[in-house]
Amino acid sequence: MATPVPFSEPPWLLGLPSPIYKETHRKWQAAIRPFIEEHLHSHAREWERAETVPDHVFGDFAKANMLIPALPAPLPVAWLKRLGIHELLGGVKVEEFDYLHSLIFADEMARSGLAGPGGSLTTGVAFGVPPILKFGNKQLQEKYLPELLKGEKRSCIAITEPDAGSDVANITTTAVKSKCGKFYIVNGTKKWITNGIWTDYSSMAVRTGPEGSGGAGLSMLVVPLKNTPGVSMRRLKVAGQISAGTTYIELDDVKVPVENLIGQEGMGMRYIMTNFNHERLTIAVGTTRQARVALSAAFEYVLKREAFGKPLMDQPVVRHRLAKAGALLESQSAWVEQFAYQMTQLKKDDADRELGGLTGLLKAQAGIVLKEAADTAVLLFGGNGFTRSGQGEIAEMIYREVPGTRIPGGSEDVMLDLAVRQLVKLYKAKTQALEAGSKL
Repeated sequence: MATPVPFSEPPWLLGLPSPIYKETHRKWQAAIRPFIEEHLHSHAREWERAETVPDHVFGDFAKANMLIPALPAPLPVAWLKRLGIHELLGGVKVEEFDYLHSLIFADEMARSGLAGPGGSLTTGVAFGVPPILKFGNKQLQEKYLPELLKGEKRSCIAITEPDAGSDVANITTTAVKSKCGKFYIVNGTKKWITNGIWTDYSSMAVRTGPEGSGGAGLSMLVVPLKNTPGVSMRRLKVAGQISAGTTYIELDDVKVPVENLIGQEGMGMRYIMTNFNHERLTIAVGTTRQARVALSAAFEYVLKREAFGKPLMDQPVVRHRLAKAGALLESQSAWVEQFAYQMTQLKKDDADRELGGLTGLLKAQAGIVLKEAADTAVLLFGGNGFTRSGQGEIAEMIYREVPGTRIPGGSEDVMLDLAVRQLVKLYKAKTQALEAGSKL
């Protein structure tokens, strides 16, 4: 077995001690890596160049219950057991699956260095299904969850619009009740919707309140997309992650049964914000792995590439670049692991309160680290890193994906600001609680 290239794996997978991973986590990682390598990573570059992943791959993952781990932990145990799903690969019982298992899954799914192929399979499951699970009533869950959890149908999350990206409160897609009261009539557009082009059902943010009502006027609906009258979809050509199926959706008088309301009218903003926490953590994990792939590829290259009569690694400036990016990478990796561990120890409400803002900061920092690692890789590969083939191809491909990690799930500058605002809010609330307690 070859010696791992420095920075190519997180320390716990290099045999170094870790206080957070248990035997169940190690078995999980050892079980899923060969499956993901065979069914995804061995073809990832080819599929990204072709700009699509073959339809059968989604089915292959579904049959192996390898879409389920994309859901937020803890898993919907009652639903899974009802569907006959009691264990995942490696013998992990569905009731034992925690956020460290989730971290390992997201990390392994990104080991090709490319977010598109893996994202084409898991994005809809990870972010489109949870609103139904968390907030949908029994009737809605019975209607959609069996097909979605078994991978017989596909889902997506549809929030972003041409004029409302990170500014979720300004969504303009409307859902107005029909005169008969049996339907919502949906009109508007959604843009940059990952997986949308293949999607049967979307968990969609819509405006049910009056214009100008901001976040208080938002709701969420399950809106059928594929083969639905009034719905038109087309692929968007983006710089990276092309195979993930970024989609533009137009909705023209689309009739949606009122029973498809997720939770309560006017509560959409809360549902969206809660859902973002899992999305941002998942993005942070995958992005951190992409940074590993970029930096370790560059490290391996400069060990053998010669210039000015000696290997590039003998140049102090080269070592400096690797060290700078490596320090950022390992710090980010440790923070991601710490975050996932904290999620395993906190109750859901406590985690949302204590970590909600920090999740945005974690995601933003992951993008910053990836940019540094991708810049380093391209510069050290030189002309090869600027070429869409050959030894530097992976560096060039990852470089194009950097904006796709810094913008979705909340743009970087918005996340940095959100994190501090949330920390201030939490600090003031705790201070007020202490002051109130001291007066008793």
